[in-house]
Amino acid sequence: MVKVAKRLEKFEYAIRDVVAVAQELEKKGKKITYLSIGDTAKYFETPEHIKKAFTKAANENFNYYVDSLGILELRKAIAESQNKEYGLNVSPEDVLITAGVSEAIEFIYAGLIEQNDEIIIPGPSYPPFSSYCLLYGGKPVEYKMDEENNWQPDIEDLRKKITDKTRSIVIISPNNPVGVLYNEKVLKEIINIAGEHDLPIISDDIYEKYVYEGSFVNTASLAKDVSVITFKGFSKTYKMTGLRLGSIIYHDPNDKLTDFKEDIKKLARIRLCANAPAQMAGIAALTGPQGHVKETVKQLKQHRDFCLERLNEIEGIECKKPEGAFYLFPKINLGNRWKDDKEFVIDFLNKKQVLFVYGSGFGKVYGPSHVRIVYLAPISTLKDAMDKLAEFMK
Repeated sequence: MVKVAKRLEKFEYAIRDVVAVAQELEKKGKKITYLSIGDTAKYFETPEHIKKAFTKAANENFNYYVDSLGILELRKAIAESQNKEYGLNVSPEDVLITAGVSEAIEFIYAGLIEQNDEIIIPGPSYPPFSSYCLLYGGKPVEYKMDEENNWQPDIEDLRKKITDKTRSIVIISPNNPVGVLYNEKVLKEIINIAGEHDLPIISDDIYEKYVYEGSFVNTASLAKDVSVITFKGFSKTYKMTGLRLGSIIYHDPNDKLTDFKEDIKKLARIRLCANAPAQMAGIAALTGPQGHVKETVKQLKQHRDFCLERLNEIEGIECKKPEGAFYLFPKINLGNRWKDDKEFVIDFLNKKQVLFVYGSGFGKVYGPSHVRIVYLAPISTLKDAMDKLAEFMK
């Protein structure tokens, strides 16, 4: 047998791992309802002007290697968008184009983490923030998202988690999987902690347009003397999930990231470049009509409200109201019926053919006894799933 590198032993991605179980049922003729993957392009059509830009680029043979940092026109469009929306001072040189936010996480972690270094991440949070940390020999440390306070970060808990091995603090707002929108007061407190310890902040803003209550606050816009590395993605907002396009944006008021940025460029060069036609689609997405975004958000708010009401009517289930993204993260009373949330998800899948993701896949400390539900599907599909869940819990 070929020896497997130890770094992969702890590598997991619950969102996709659980799909493999569902696929085995499909082979047996079962029809599965997937409420497990946040794929906007599966349920909302990619806008026509974006598709035309992509196909035009491909048809005109714009299929060759482009600049490893990303097409200059796209980097300019991203910089201008950030400056206009949030009053920043971003230049194209502060932007690096990636194959989705997942690659952005990998790049930044590769540059930050050495053996036994620590990254402070929300608990719960999107799995790659833990998995890539482990891959590079680091230790992901969860700071508490307080469920009793509608999942707002527990600042004192975060402060206690800082050690001399800490390399960065991660912010995900709106959060995947709990949907909380970090308020301005909380963001300022986190920025102050980062400043006290001379740490850069990593801010994942991919759900910035999916906000139902309150207002999205851009972390970099509040950070006057703290470095912020922001992740932006096209997948969710512009229904471009399969095109794999994201970006890293540096906010570096005191020039502390100068050497770091240069070394991340080396990683970008090693992998050659992000998808060229997709970058042309990204330019069209940013500079073209934005009305479709508001329509999607309006529709998803209805989906959220419907599912939230149904979940909280079911005995043994309690769910807080998410302010953004498109996920629900209800707490399940497992009792003596299931040993953990993963067993609950598999049992529900086997008996009702509906797939959620087990909460412990989003964090071992604060995720257990929860499940993540994606509410992108049509209301009719969501109603059927909620009916099945109510029957199942009885």
